[in-house]
Amino acid sequence: MNELEPIRRQMQALCETINYHNKRYYENDEPEIEDFEYDRLLHKLIALEEQYPALASPDSPTRHVGGKASDQFTPVEHTVVMESLQDGFSDEDIRAFDKRVKEAVANPLYIVEPKIDGLSVSLEYENGVFVRGSTRGDGRVGEDITSNLKTVRSIPMRISTPLPYLEVRGEVYMSKEVFLALTEKQENEGEKPFKNPRNAAAGSLRQKDSRITRARQLDIFVFNVQQLQGETLRGHKQSLDYLRSLGFTTVPFYTPCKTIDEALQEIARIGEKRGSLPFDIDGAVIKVDDFAQRDVLGSTSKFPKWAIAFKYPPEEKETTLLDIEINVGRTGVLTPTGVFAPTLLAGSTVSRATLHNQDFIAEKDIRIGDTVRIRKAGDIIPEVVAVVRHSENAEPYQMPQTCPSCGEPVVREADEAAIRCVNPDCPSQLLRTLIHFCSRDAMDIEGMGEAVLEVFVEKGLVHTADDLFHLKKQDIAEIDRMGEKSAENLLAAAEKAKGNDLSRLLFALGIRHIGQKAGALLAKHFGSMDAIMAADEDEILAIDGFGAIMAKSVVDFFSLEASRELIERLRESGLNMQSQSEVVDDRFAGQTFVLTGTLSQFTRKEASAIIEARGGKTASSVSKKTTYVLAGEDAGSKLQKANDLGIPVISEADFAQMIE
Repeated sequence: MNELEPIRRQMQALCETINYHNKRYYENDEPEIEDFEYDRLLHKLIALEEQYPALASPDSPTRHVGGKASDQFTPVEHTVVMESLQDGFSDEDIRAFDKRVKEAVANPLYIVEPKIDGLSVSLEYENGVFVRGSTRGDGRVGEDITSNLKTVRSIPMRISTPLPYLEVRGEVYMSKEVFLALTEKQENEGEKPFKNPRNAAAGSLRQKDSRITRARQLDIFVFNVQQLQGETLRGHKQSLDYLRSLGFTTVPFYTPCKTIDEALQEIARIGEKRGSLPFDIDGAVIKVDDFAQRDVLGSTSKFPKWAIAFKYPPEEKETTLLDIEINVGRTGVLTPTGVFAPTLLAGSTVSRATLHNQDFIAEKDIRIGDTVRIRKAGDIIPEVVAVVRHSENAEPYQMPQTCPSCGEPVVREADEAAIRCVNPDCPSQLLRTLIHFCSRDAMDIEGMGEAVLEVFVEKGLVHTADDLFHLKKQDIAEIDRMGEKSAENLLAAAEKAKGNDLSRLLFALGIRHIGQKAGALLAKHFGSMDAIMAADEDEILAIDGFGAIMAKSVVDFFSLEASRELIERLRESGLNMQSQSEVVDDRFAGQTFVLTGTLSQFTRKEASAIIEARGGKTASSVSKKTTYVLAGEDAGSKLQKANDLGIPVISEADFAQMIE
C-alpha cells in the first residue's frame, strides 16, 4: 500500500465531514456541532494540506466559503467577492499573522472589533436609495432577500448622501433578548427551538413570507464598504465613521491598535465583556486599517491576508444538578428543567437549564444529584454538556406519566420526542387553548383576541372554552377600556359562533394533527359529533386523506373523560354539533388539486370549498398523486414541479368550465 494512502483517506474523510457540517450550518440553519469544534476540524485539514499539498482535493472546503445559494431565491452574483476570514485560536496564531503582515508592509495600524455572530449580507444603494440586499452564499453567488431585509428596521431605506452607488457588507443578527423570547415560545408550543441566535437570524431571513421575518425583530451591524462611487476613503476606521454619518448602524466599537500587543489586549477585553453584550459574538477581528496596504497584502483563494478572526473557546463549568422540574407548555408539552447550584458562567449566574425531553436525559444519563458540566450554547442558553459523575445511589430519571398540572395521563406519540398532556381542560394550556378556539379559522369569535382572553382568564371569568358562551354583559363592561358596547359586540360574536359548521368546532378543539382540512373531512364523513366520538381507528382510517397517526389522535382525544365532558358542556351551551357541508355532486371524487399563484376569480378558500363540495380534495404540495394544478398569477416552484412530473395544469378559466 502507498504509505501516503492513510493520509489521503484522512483528508478525504475530513473534507466529507466539513462539507456535511457546512450544509447543516449554511443551508439548513441546523448546526450539529459548535463553531469551535468546526473550526478545529477545518484547521486540521488546512495543516494536512500544507504538509501534503499534492494530496489536497481541488474542491476542498478550505478553498471556498461554506454555503451556496438557495434555489428558492433569485441568485445574485457578487461583483466584489464576500470573503470569509482566517481563524486564530491563540496568541501565537495572532503573532504569526502580525509577522506575515509586516513582511509585506511597514508599520501597519490594526483595527480590532467584535465579530458579530449572524448572517452576512450585502446591501446595495443607487443614488442613495436601497435597491437590493443579498446573502453571502458561497462568496461569489448569493440569494436575493431584498423584501426580507426591508423588514430590518436598522437598515436605512435611504441614506443621507445620495451617492451614485454604494455596496456595504453587514451582519444580520438576533439580539439575546429576542432570541430567548423566541425559543421560549417555540418550547411552549412544542416546536423545535433554534439552536443559537445566528441560526435564528438565518432561518428568519430565508422565510418566503417577509411578515415572519418582520416578526422576528432582526437587527444589523454594517462593518465594511464593498464598493463606493462618489467618495474616496483611505482606511477602515474612516470608512466606519463615514458609514455612521450616512445613517448606518456600524459595529458598536472598533479600536485602533498600533502594535500587536495592543491588539491582543483589546481581544482579551472584548472576551471579558462578551457575556454582558446584548448580542452574540463568536470572536474578535483584527484588520489592517490602510486600504493601500490591504491591496499590497491581497487575498488567498478564500481569505483576505489583511485580516484574521480570533475565536473564543466556549467556557464550561462544573456544577451540581439539584432537581428536575417539569413545566407544562401552552400546547401541553412537558419540558424538564434542570435546577443547578448557582454558577458564574460567561458573564452571568446560571441556575437553570432546559433538559429538553426524556431522550436527551436518557442519552446523557442525567440523574438528580449528578455533577454535570454546563456551558452556554452560543454564549446565551445554558445547556448540559455531559455528566461528570453520578452521586451515590442516584437513580435513572424518568419523566412523569401524569400531567403535573391536571393529573391526567400523558402521551408520547411514536414520531415525537415530546411527552404531552392532551387534556383540553389542563390549566397550564388554558390561554393558548382559548386563543386557538376563538381564532379566525376556528370558531371565529370576533373581538376575542389574546389580550381580551388574557384578562378574562386573569379575572376568573373563563376557565374552559364553554365559559365563553356564558359571559355576562356586566362582567365584561366593568373591565378597563371595555364598556357596554364592547360587551354587546363580544356577546353577539359568541352567539353567532354557535351556528358554525361542525368542522370549525373540530378544528377549534385543538386535537393533535387535526387541522382545518382534517376537521372538514371528519365532519363531512361522519356528519355529527356523536358519530365521530363513537368511531374507532379503522373507521376513521377509511377517510381518504387520513393516516394512522391522525386516526389515533382523534380516538385518543375523545377517549378522555375531560374531552367528552367539554363536548357536552358545549352542546348544552347551544353549539352546533352537525355537519352543514353541502355536497353538490361527486365529479371530482378521487381527484386531488394543488392551488398555486394568485387567483383572481376565487379566493383559495372558495376554490377549495368548491372542490370539496364536488367530492375532491386539495393538497399543499405537488406529487405523482396530484390530479390537477390550478395555477394563478406568479405561480412558482409548484408549477415547475407539475411540468416536470407531467401533471395537468389548469387556469381559472379551465376550472370555471369544470364546475359549470
